This record gives sequence, C-alpha cells and structure tokens, in this order.
Amino acid sequence: MTKITLAILAVLTSLLIAPTWAQTSAAVTPPPSTATAEPDTLILSDTLHYDDIKKESTFTGNVILTRGAMTLRADTLVTNEDAQGFQYGTATADAGKLVHIRQDNPEKFEVITASGLLAKYNGQTGDVEVIGQAIITRTICGKALDNIRGQRVIYHEKSSTYEAFGGAGSAAPDGRVRSLAQPRSKADQASAECKAARP
Repeated sequence: MTKITLAILAVLTSLLIAPTWAQTSAAVTPPPSTATAEPDTLILSDTLHYDDIKKESTFTGNVILTRGAMTLRADTLVTNEDAQGFQYGTATADAGKLVHIRQDNPEKFEVITASGLLAKYNGQTGDVEVIGQAIITRTICGKALDNIRGQRVIYHEKSSTYEAFGGAGSAAPDGRVRSLAQPRSKADQASAECKAARP
C-alpha cells in the first residue's frame, strides 16, 4: 500500500505549480542537470483567476491537469504559496461528483487511481489527503491488486507513513476503513503476463 500513497503524493505535489501563462517571452536555457527534468504541466479550465498578492491561482470549470503521466480532473483547483515558500493545493468537485487522479507507470504496467470529494496537499508538513468517499486503487496489467477505502486517507511524506479514517463520508460500508492488499507474487505475475504479451 505504500506504493499507492507514494504515487498519490507525487500526483498531488504536482498540483502546486505556478500558472504557466505567467512566463516571460524571453528564451531561457536551464542549467545542465544530471537529475531527470520535470515534465511540463498543462492545466485546462473554463476560467482562471490569479492573485499575485496572495500568490494564489484558482482554476474553475472542467479542470484537467496533465503533468507527465499524471492526470487530475476536478471542478475547481486552487494553488497557493505562503511567505516561507511552502506550497498548498486543493482540488474539489461539485455536488454529486468526485475529484479523479490517475498516475500511469507504463514500465511496470501499473496504474494508480484515486478519487474523493476533495484532495489536499500541505507543502510545509508534506501531508497529502484524499477526503470524502476516498478510494485509492493500484492496478497492474488491468488487474486491480490493492485498494483502500475510507472517509479520509492521509499520507505523511516526512515519516513515509499513511493513515486511513472511517466516518460518515467513507467509501466503505458502515463508515469503516477497508484495505485490500494482494501478495507481491500476484503483482509480479500480472506484470509478467503483460511483458509476455508485449509485441
């Protein structure tokens, strides 16, 4: 289950980009780096409001964020930065809808999906939360292997731990937490089947 929460952390961390339309037209050549370059981020929405004083961007209406192999879909996405430079992000859905996040890892034939009424990232603590009817699923080669359901799932980046809480808004029956983890052998078998089927 740690793979699921690590992937969701990467997904939600990427919500905290500054709006790309604010770039200058001058060509800038980045310094050479041995690290892997960060992927471009594209955000589509019906409207965008940027407040330079608050350092806050609000995207509304059919929001689709794409960053590398990650896609987030929400009705509203708000990103901001505090005076110390810590970044925060909140994605929400309208009534009767959910925020959806998908992270593809083609090398491992793996897909991580998350859904909930709200998704939040706290750059100061490193905590990531999926709140309200929270469901996180890991599939390999199209087979669902791991799944967490609850009212709220939190990943604590600094301690590499996660918590899941039940409650009235849980995606699991009776407001409980439900966690299903398949043996690693099943994941390895599913991955091997996809490798064998690859042309």
